[in-house]
Amino acid sequence: MKKTAEKPLYWIASSKEDLIKFPEEVKDVMGYSLDVAQNGGKADNAKPLSNVVKGGRVYEVFDDHKGDTYRAVYTVKFGKAVYVLHAFKKKSTKGISTPKPDVDLMKARYKKAEEHYKKTFGSK
Repeated sequence: MKKTAEKPLYWIASSKEDLIKFPEEVKDVMGYSLDVAQNGGKADNAKPLSNVVKGGRVYEVFDDHKGDTYRAVYTVKFGKAVYVLHAFKKKSTKGISTPKPDVDLMKARYKKAEEHYKKTFGSK
């Protein structure tokens, strides 16, 4: 079996600083999930987020810890890199949907990731 080269991981805006504030156990889960994405796979706790960008191949990884839910959102849309768009503790107690301010933030950061990718790697 041919091993694919690990894709570089880029953090958009405060996503890395936000994830660093997570509990150690959660950071371990998120780190593993992002490593799987960098190596061309999808972790078991990753699910597609279609409300950020249609067809954008945006995924959310999550972990529950002591009654709180932590999430990290990344995209693999761009062939040569993985971009972490957002990391946050879900504050909403109603429903399972991602709060609109977080979705809006992810959309804006997705555009920044797209700009960075074009400058760094050229076309998609």
